[in-house]
Amino acid sequence: MEITSVKDLMVPLDEYATVQDKATLYEAVLALEQAQEKYQHLPYKHRAVLVLNTKKRVVGKLSQLDIIRALEPKYGDMGDIKSLSRFGLSRQFITSIMEHNYLWEKPLTDICKKAAGIKVKDFMHKPAEGEYISEGASLEMACHQLVLGHHQSLLVTKGDKILGILRLTDVFNAIFQIMKTACSL
Repeated sequence: MEITSVKDLMVPLDEYATVQDKATLYEAVLALEQAQEKYQHLPYKHRAVLVLNTKKRVVGKLSQLDIIRALEPKYGDMGDIKSLSRFGLSRQFITSIMEHNYLWEKPLTDICKKAAGIKVKDFMHKPAEGEYISEGASLEMACHQLVLGHHQSLLVTKGDKILGILRLTDVFNAIFQIMKTACSL
């Protein structure tokens, strides 16, 4: 199959894990598990959950990292930890931050039980402008957006409607197939 646009690679919204914005962390994890089981025919498992409002419009995303981050609410008190992580911090520095901020002090079972009731709207990632891509955009444009934004996925749009999600893993697989074909010529 020749890939001509983002639409050729995206996972349709109705095949992706979704929850309402009023859902809990536990409900989001269950939705992710159910989607992984239901759509085993896909070459790669889902790694995120899309958050919908009452009008069934996507208002956020939850990656596996977002879900783990939500387990420890003190990360919210630390400011912009995303920009910190890009500096290649030493293990010693990371350990000192953990100890200084009393992170992950309780047993993981207790942390998970407490966090299960947190509402997804309180920790979901709200997509920025650079995380949307038109269904007709080229694979090259998708690569460009993924690389510049360090994104794991992009929301695929048609006008103002979200049709699906374009995952980095699917883009990588397509590029790998193109590379194999090009090198075998």
